Amino acid sequence: MYHQYIMVIIFLFLTGSAVVLQANLCLEEEILLLPPVNFTVMVTGLSKVLLRWKPNPNQDPRINCVKYNVKINIPNEDDYETRKTQSTSVNVLHRGFSASVQTILHCGFRFFQSNWVSAELQAPPGAPGTSAMNLTCVTNILRDEVSLHCTWIVGRNASEDTQYFLFYRFDIYTEECHEYRKDSWNRNIACWFPETAIDRKGRGKLAVHINGTSKQMAIKPLDQLFDLHAIDQVNPPMNVTAKMEGNRLFIQWEKPISNFPRKCFDYEVDIYNIRRDYSQIQKIQGNSFDLIIDPTCKYSIKVRATVHFDCRKNGLWSEWSQSIYVGEYEPTHMTEWLLSVLMATICFLLLSLFFICRICHVWTKLFPPIPRPNSKVKDLFISNIYEKTRSGETEIEAISYVEYPGLDNLDDSVF
Repeated sequence: MYHQYIMVIIFLFLTGSAVVLQANLCLEEEILLLPPVNFTVMVTGLSKVLLRWKPNPNQDPRINCVKYNVKINIPNEDDYETRKTQSTSVNVLHRGFSASVQTILHCGFRFFQSNWVSAELQAPPGAPGTSAMNLTCVTNILRDEVSLHCTWIVGRNASEDTQYFLFYRFDIYTEECHEYRKDSWNRNIACWFPETAIDRKGRGKLAVHINGTSKQMAIKPLDQLFDLHAIDQVNPPMNVTAKMEGNRLFIQWEKPISNFPRKCFDYEVDIYNIRRDYSQIQKIQGNSFDLIIDPTCKYSIKVRATVHFDCRKNGLWSEWSQSIYVGEYEPTHMTEWLLSVLMATICFLLLSLFFICRICHVWTKLFPPIPRPNSKVKDLFISNIYEKTRSGETEIEAISYVEYPGLDNLDDSVF
């Protein structure tokens, strides 16, 4: 016990001496800081780089409270301070990597810094436009295991014999995909991990790497980082039930299979009126919901869930639960299909009947045209009319020229 007291006293004395020495040093007009030496960057995992350096051996030994400023130049600009002589950076590496470091010193209100030293990693080889594109990944908890599903499309300049391979890394665990889905050219375009080492709470970052091979060209790799909370898709709600009492609809469900407690979930309820072809979506925080409806209509109901921001950052919505139905009216798909087939058959028969009648002259046989009169009968008919017309004119003329007796005498008497 006595020795421990002595060690504490010695430590406090040395610390106090260092503080006093540093304070006296800060009173000087200028302090020369030298940059670190032996700065290197090294890949230690998928999208993971170790930066390492050493203090400058020529630095003034009185300066012993320095820090280091680390700056990431490529692929994404970032900077931070550390007292250590090494640092880990998680970044995509398919475009290369570049970083710089310098020595810094804070003396009260004064600040000193050294020159920068830099190191870099070259971008991996590969022809432009051959890497996988549009990479998307989704995680899901199933039977207390986190599954991972990723999809991508083939690079626009990739050859037909290109084959892609996917790897993921979470923390220190790395795994290669063994279950792929292929396109028509037998190229891998999706991957499925039924079980992974990913955190069930959706914390941390997921690194995904896709490389490729081809006999015709070098395939450029692709790296991508995902925030787990953003790609985690919870399961649909369970045991959705609904019942109608008069004009009120009551809906209940249970929380999804998840490590998150009941209070962490938000829900959306989709209520679809089949007869009126109208849907309304209600946002709910509890596990039940009721509303006033038209009791003469048939309704389809489904529910989906997500974890709200009080438990983690907002992520993806779950898939919709299986639809359930309440109410009186529900036109089945079979009835609609039979009506469509019946209408098509009627139209086909009518068109067929029309073309048969047109080709076989059935209409003419059913309704023959009225025959025209014979030419001789027609001439005789016209001749009779002509004779009657002439005789009629003669009679009129005869009547017009009849002279009455005594007409001349009457004229003479007048004039």
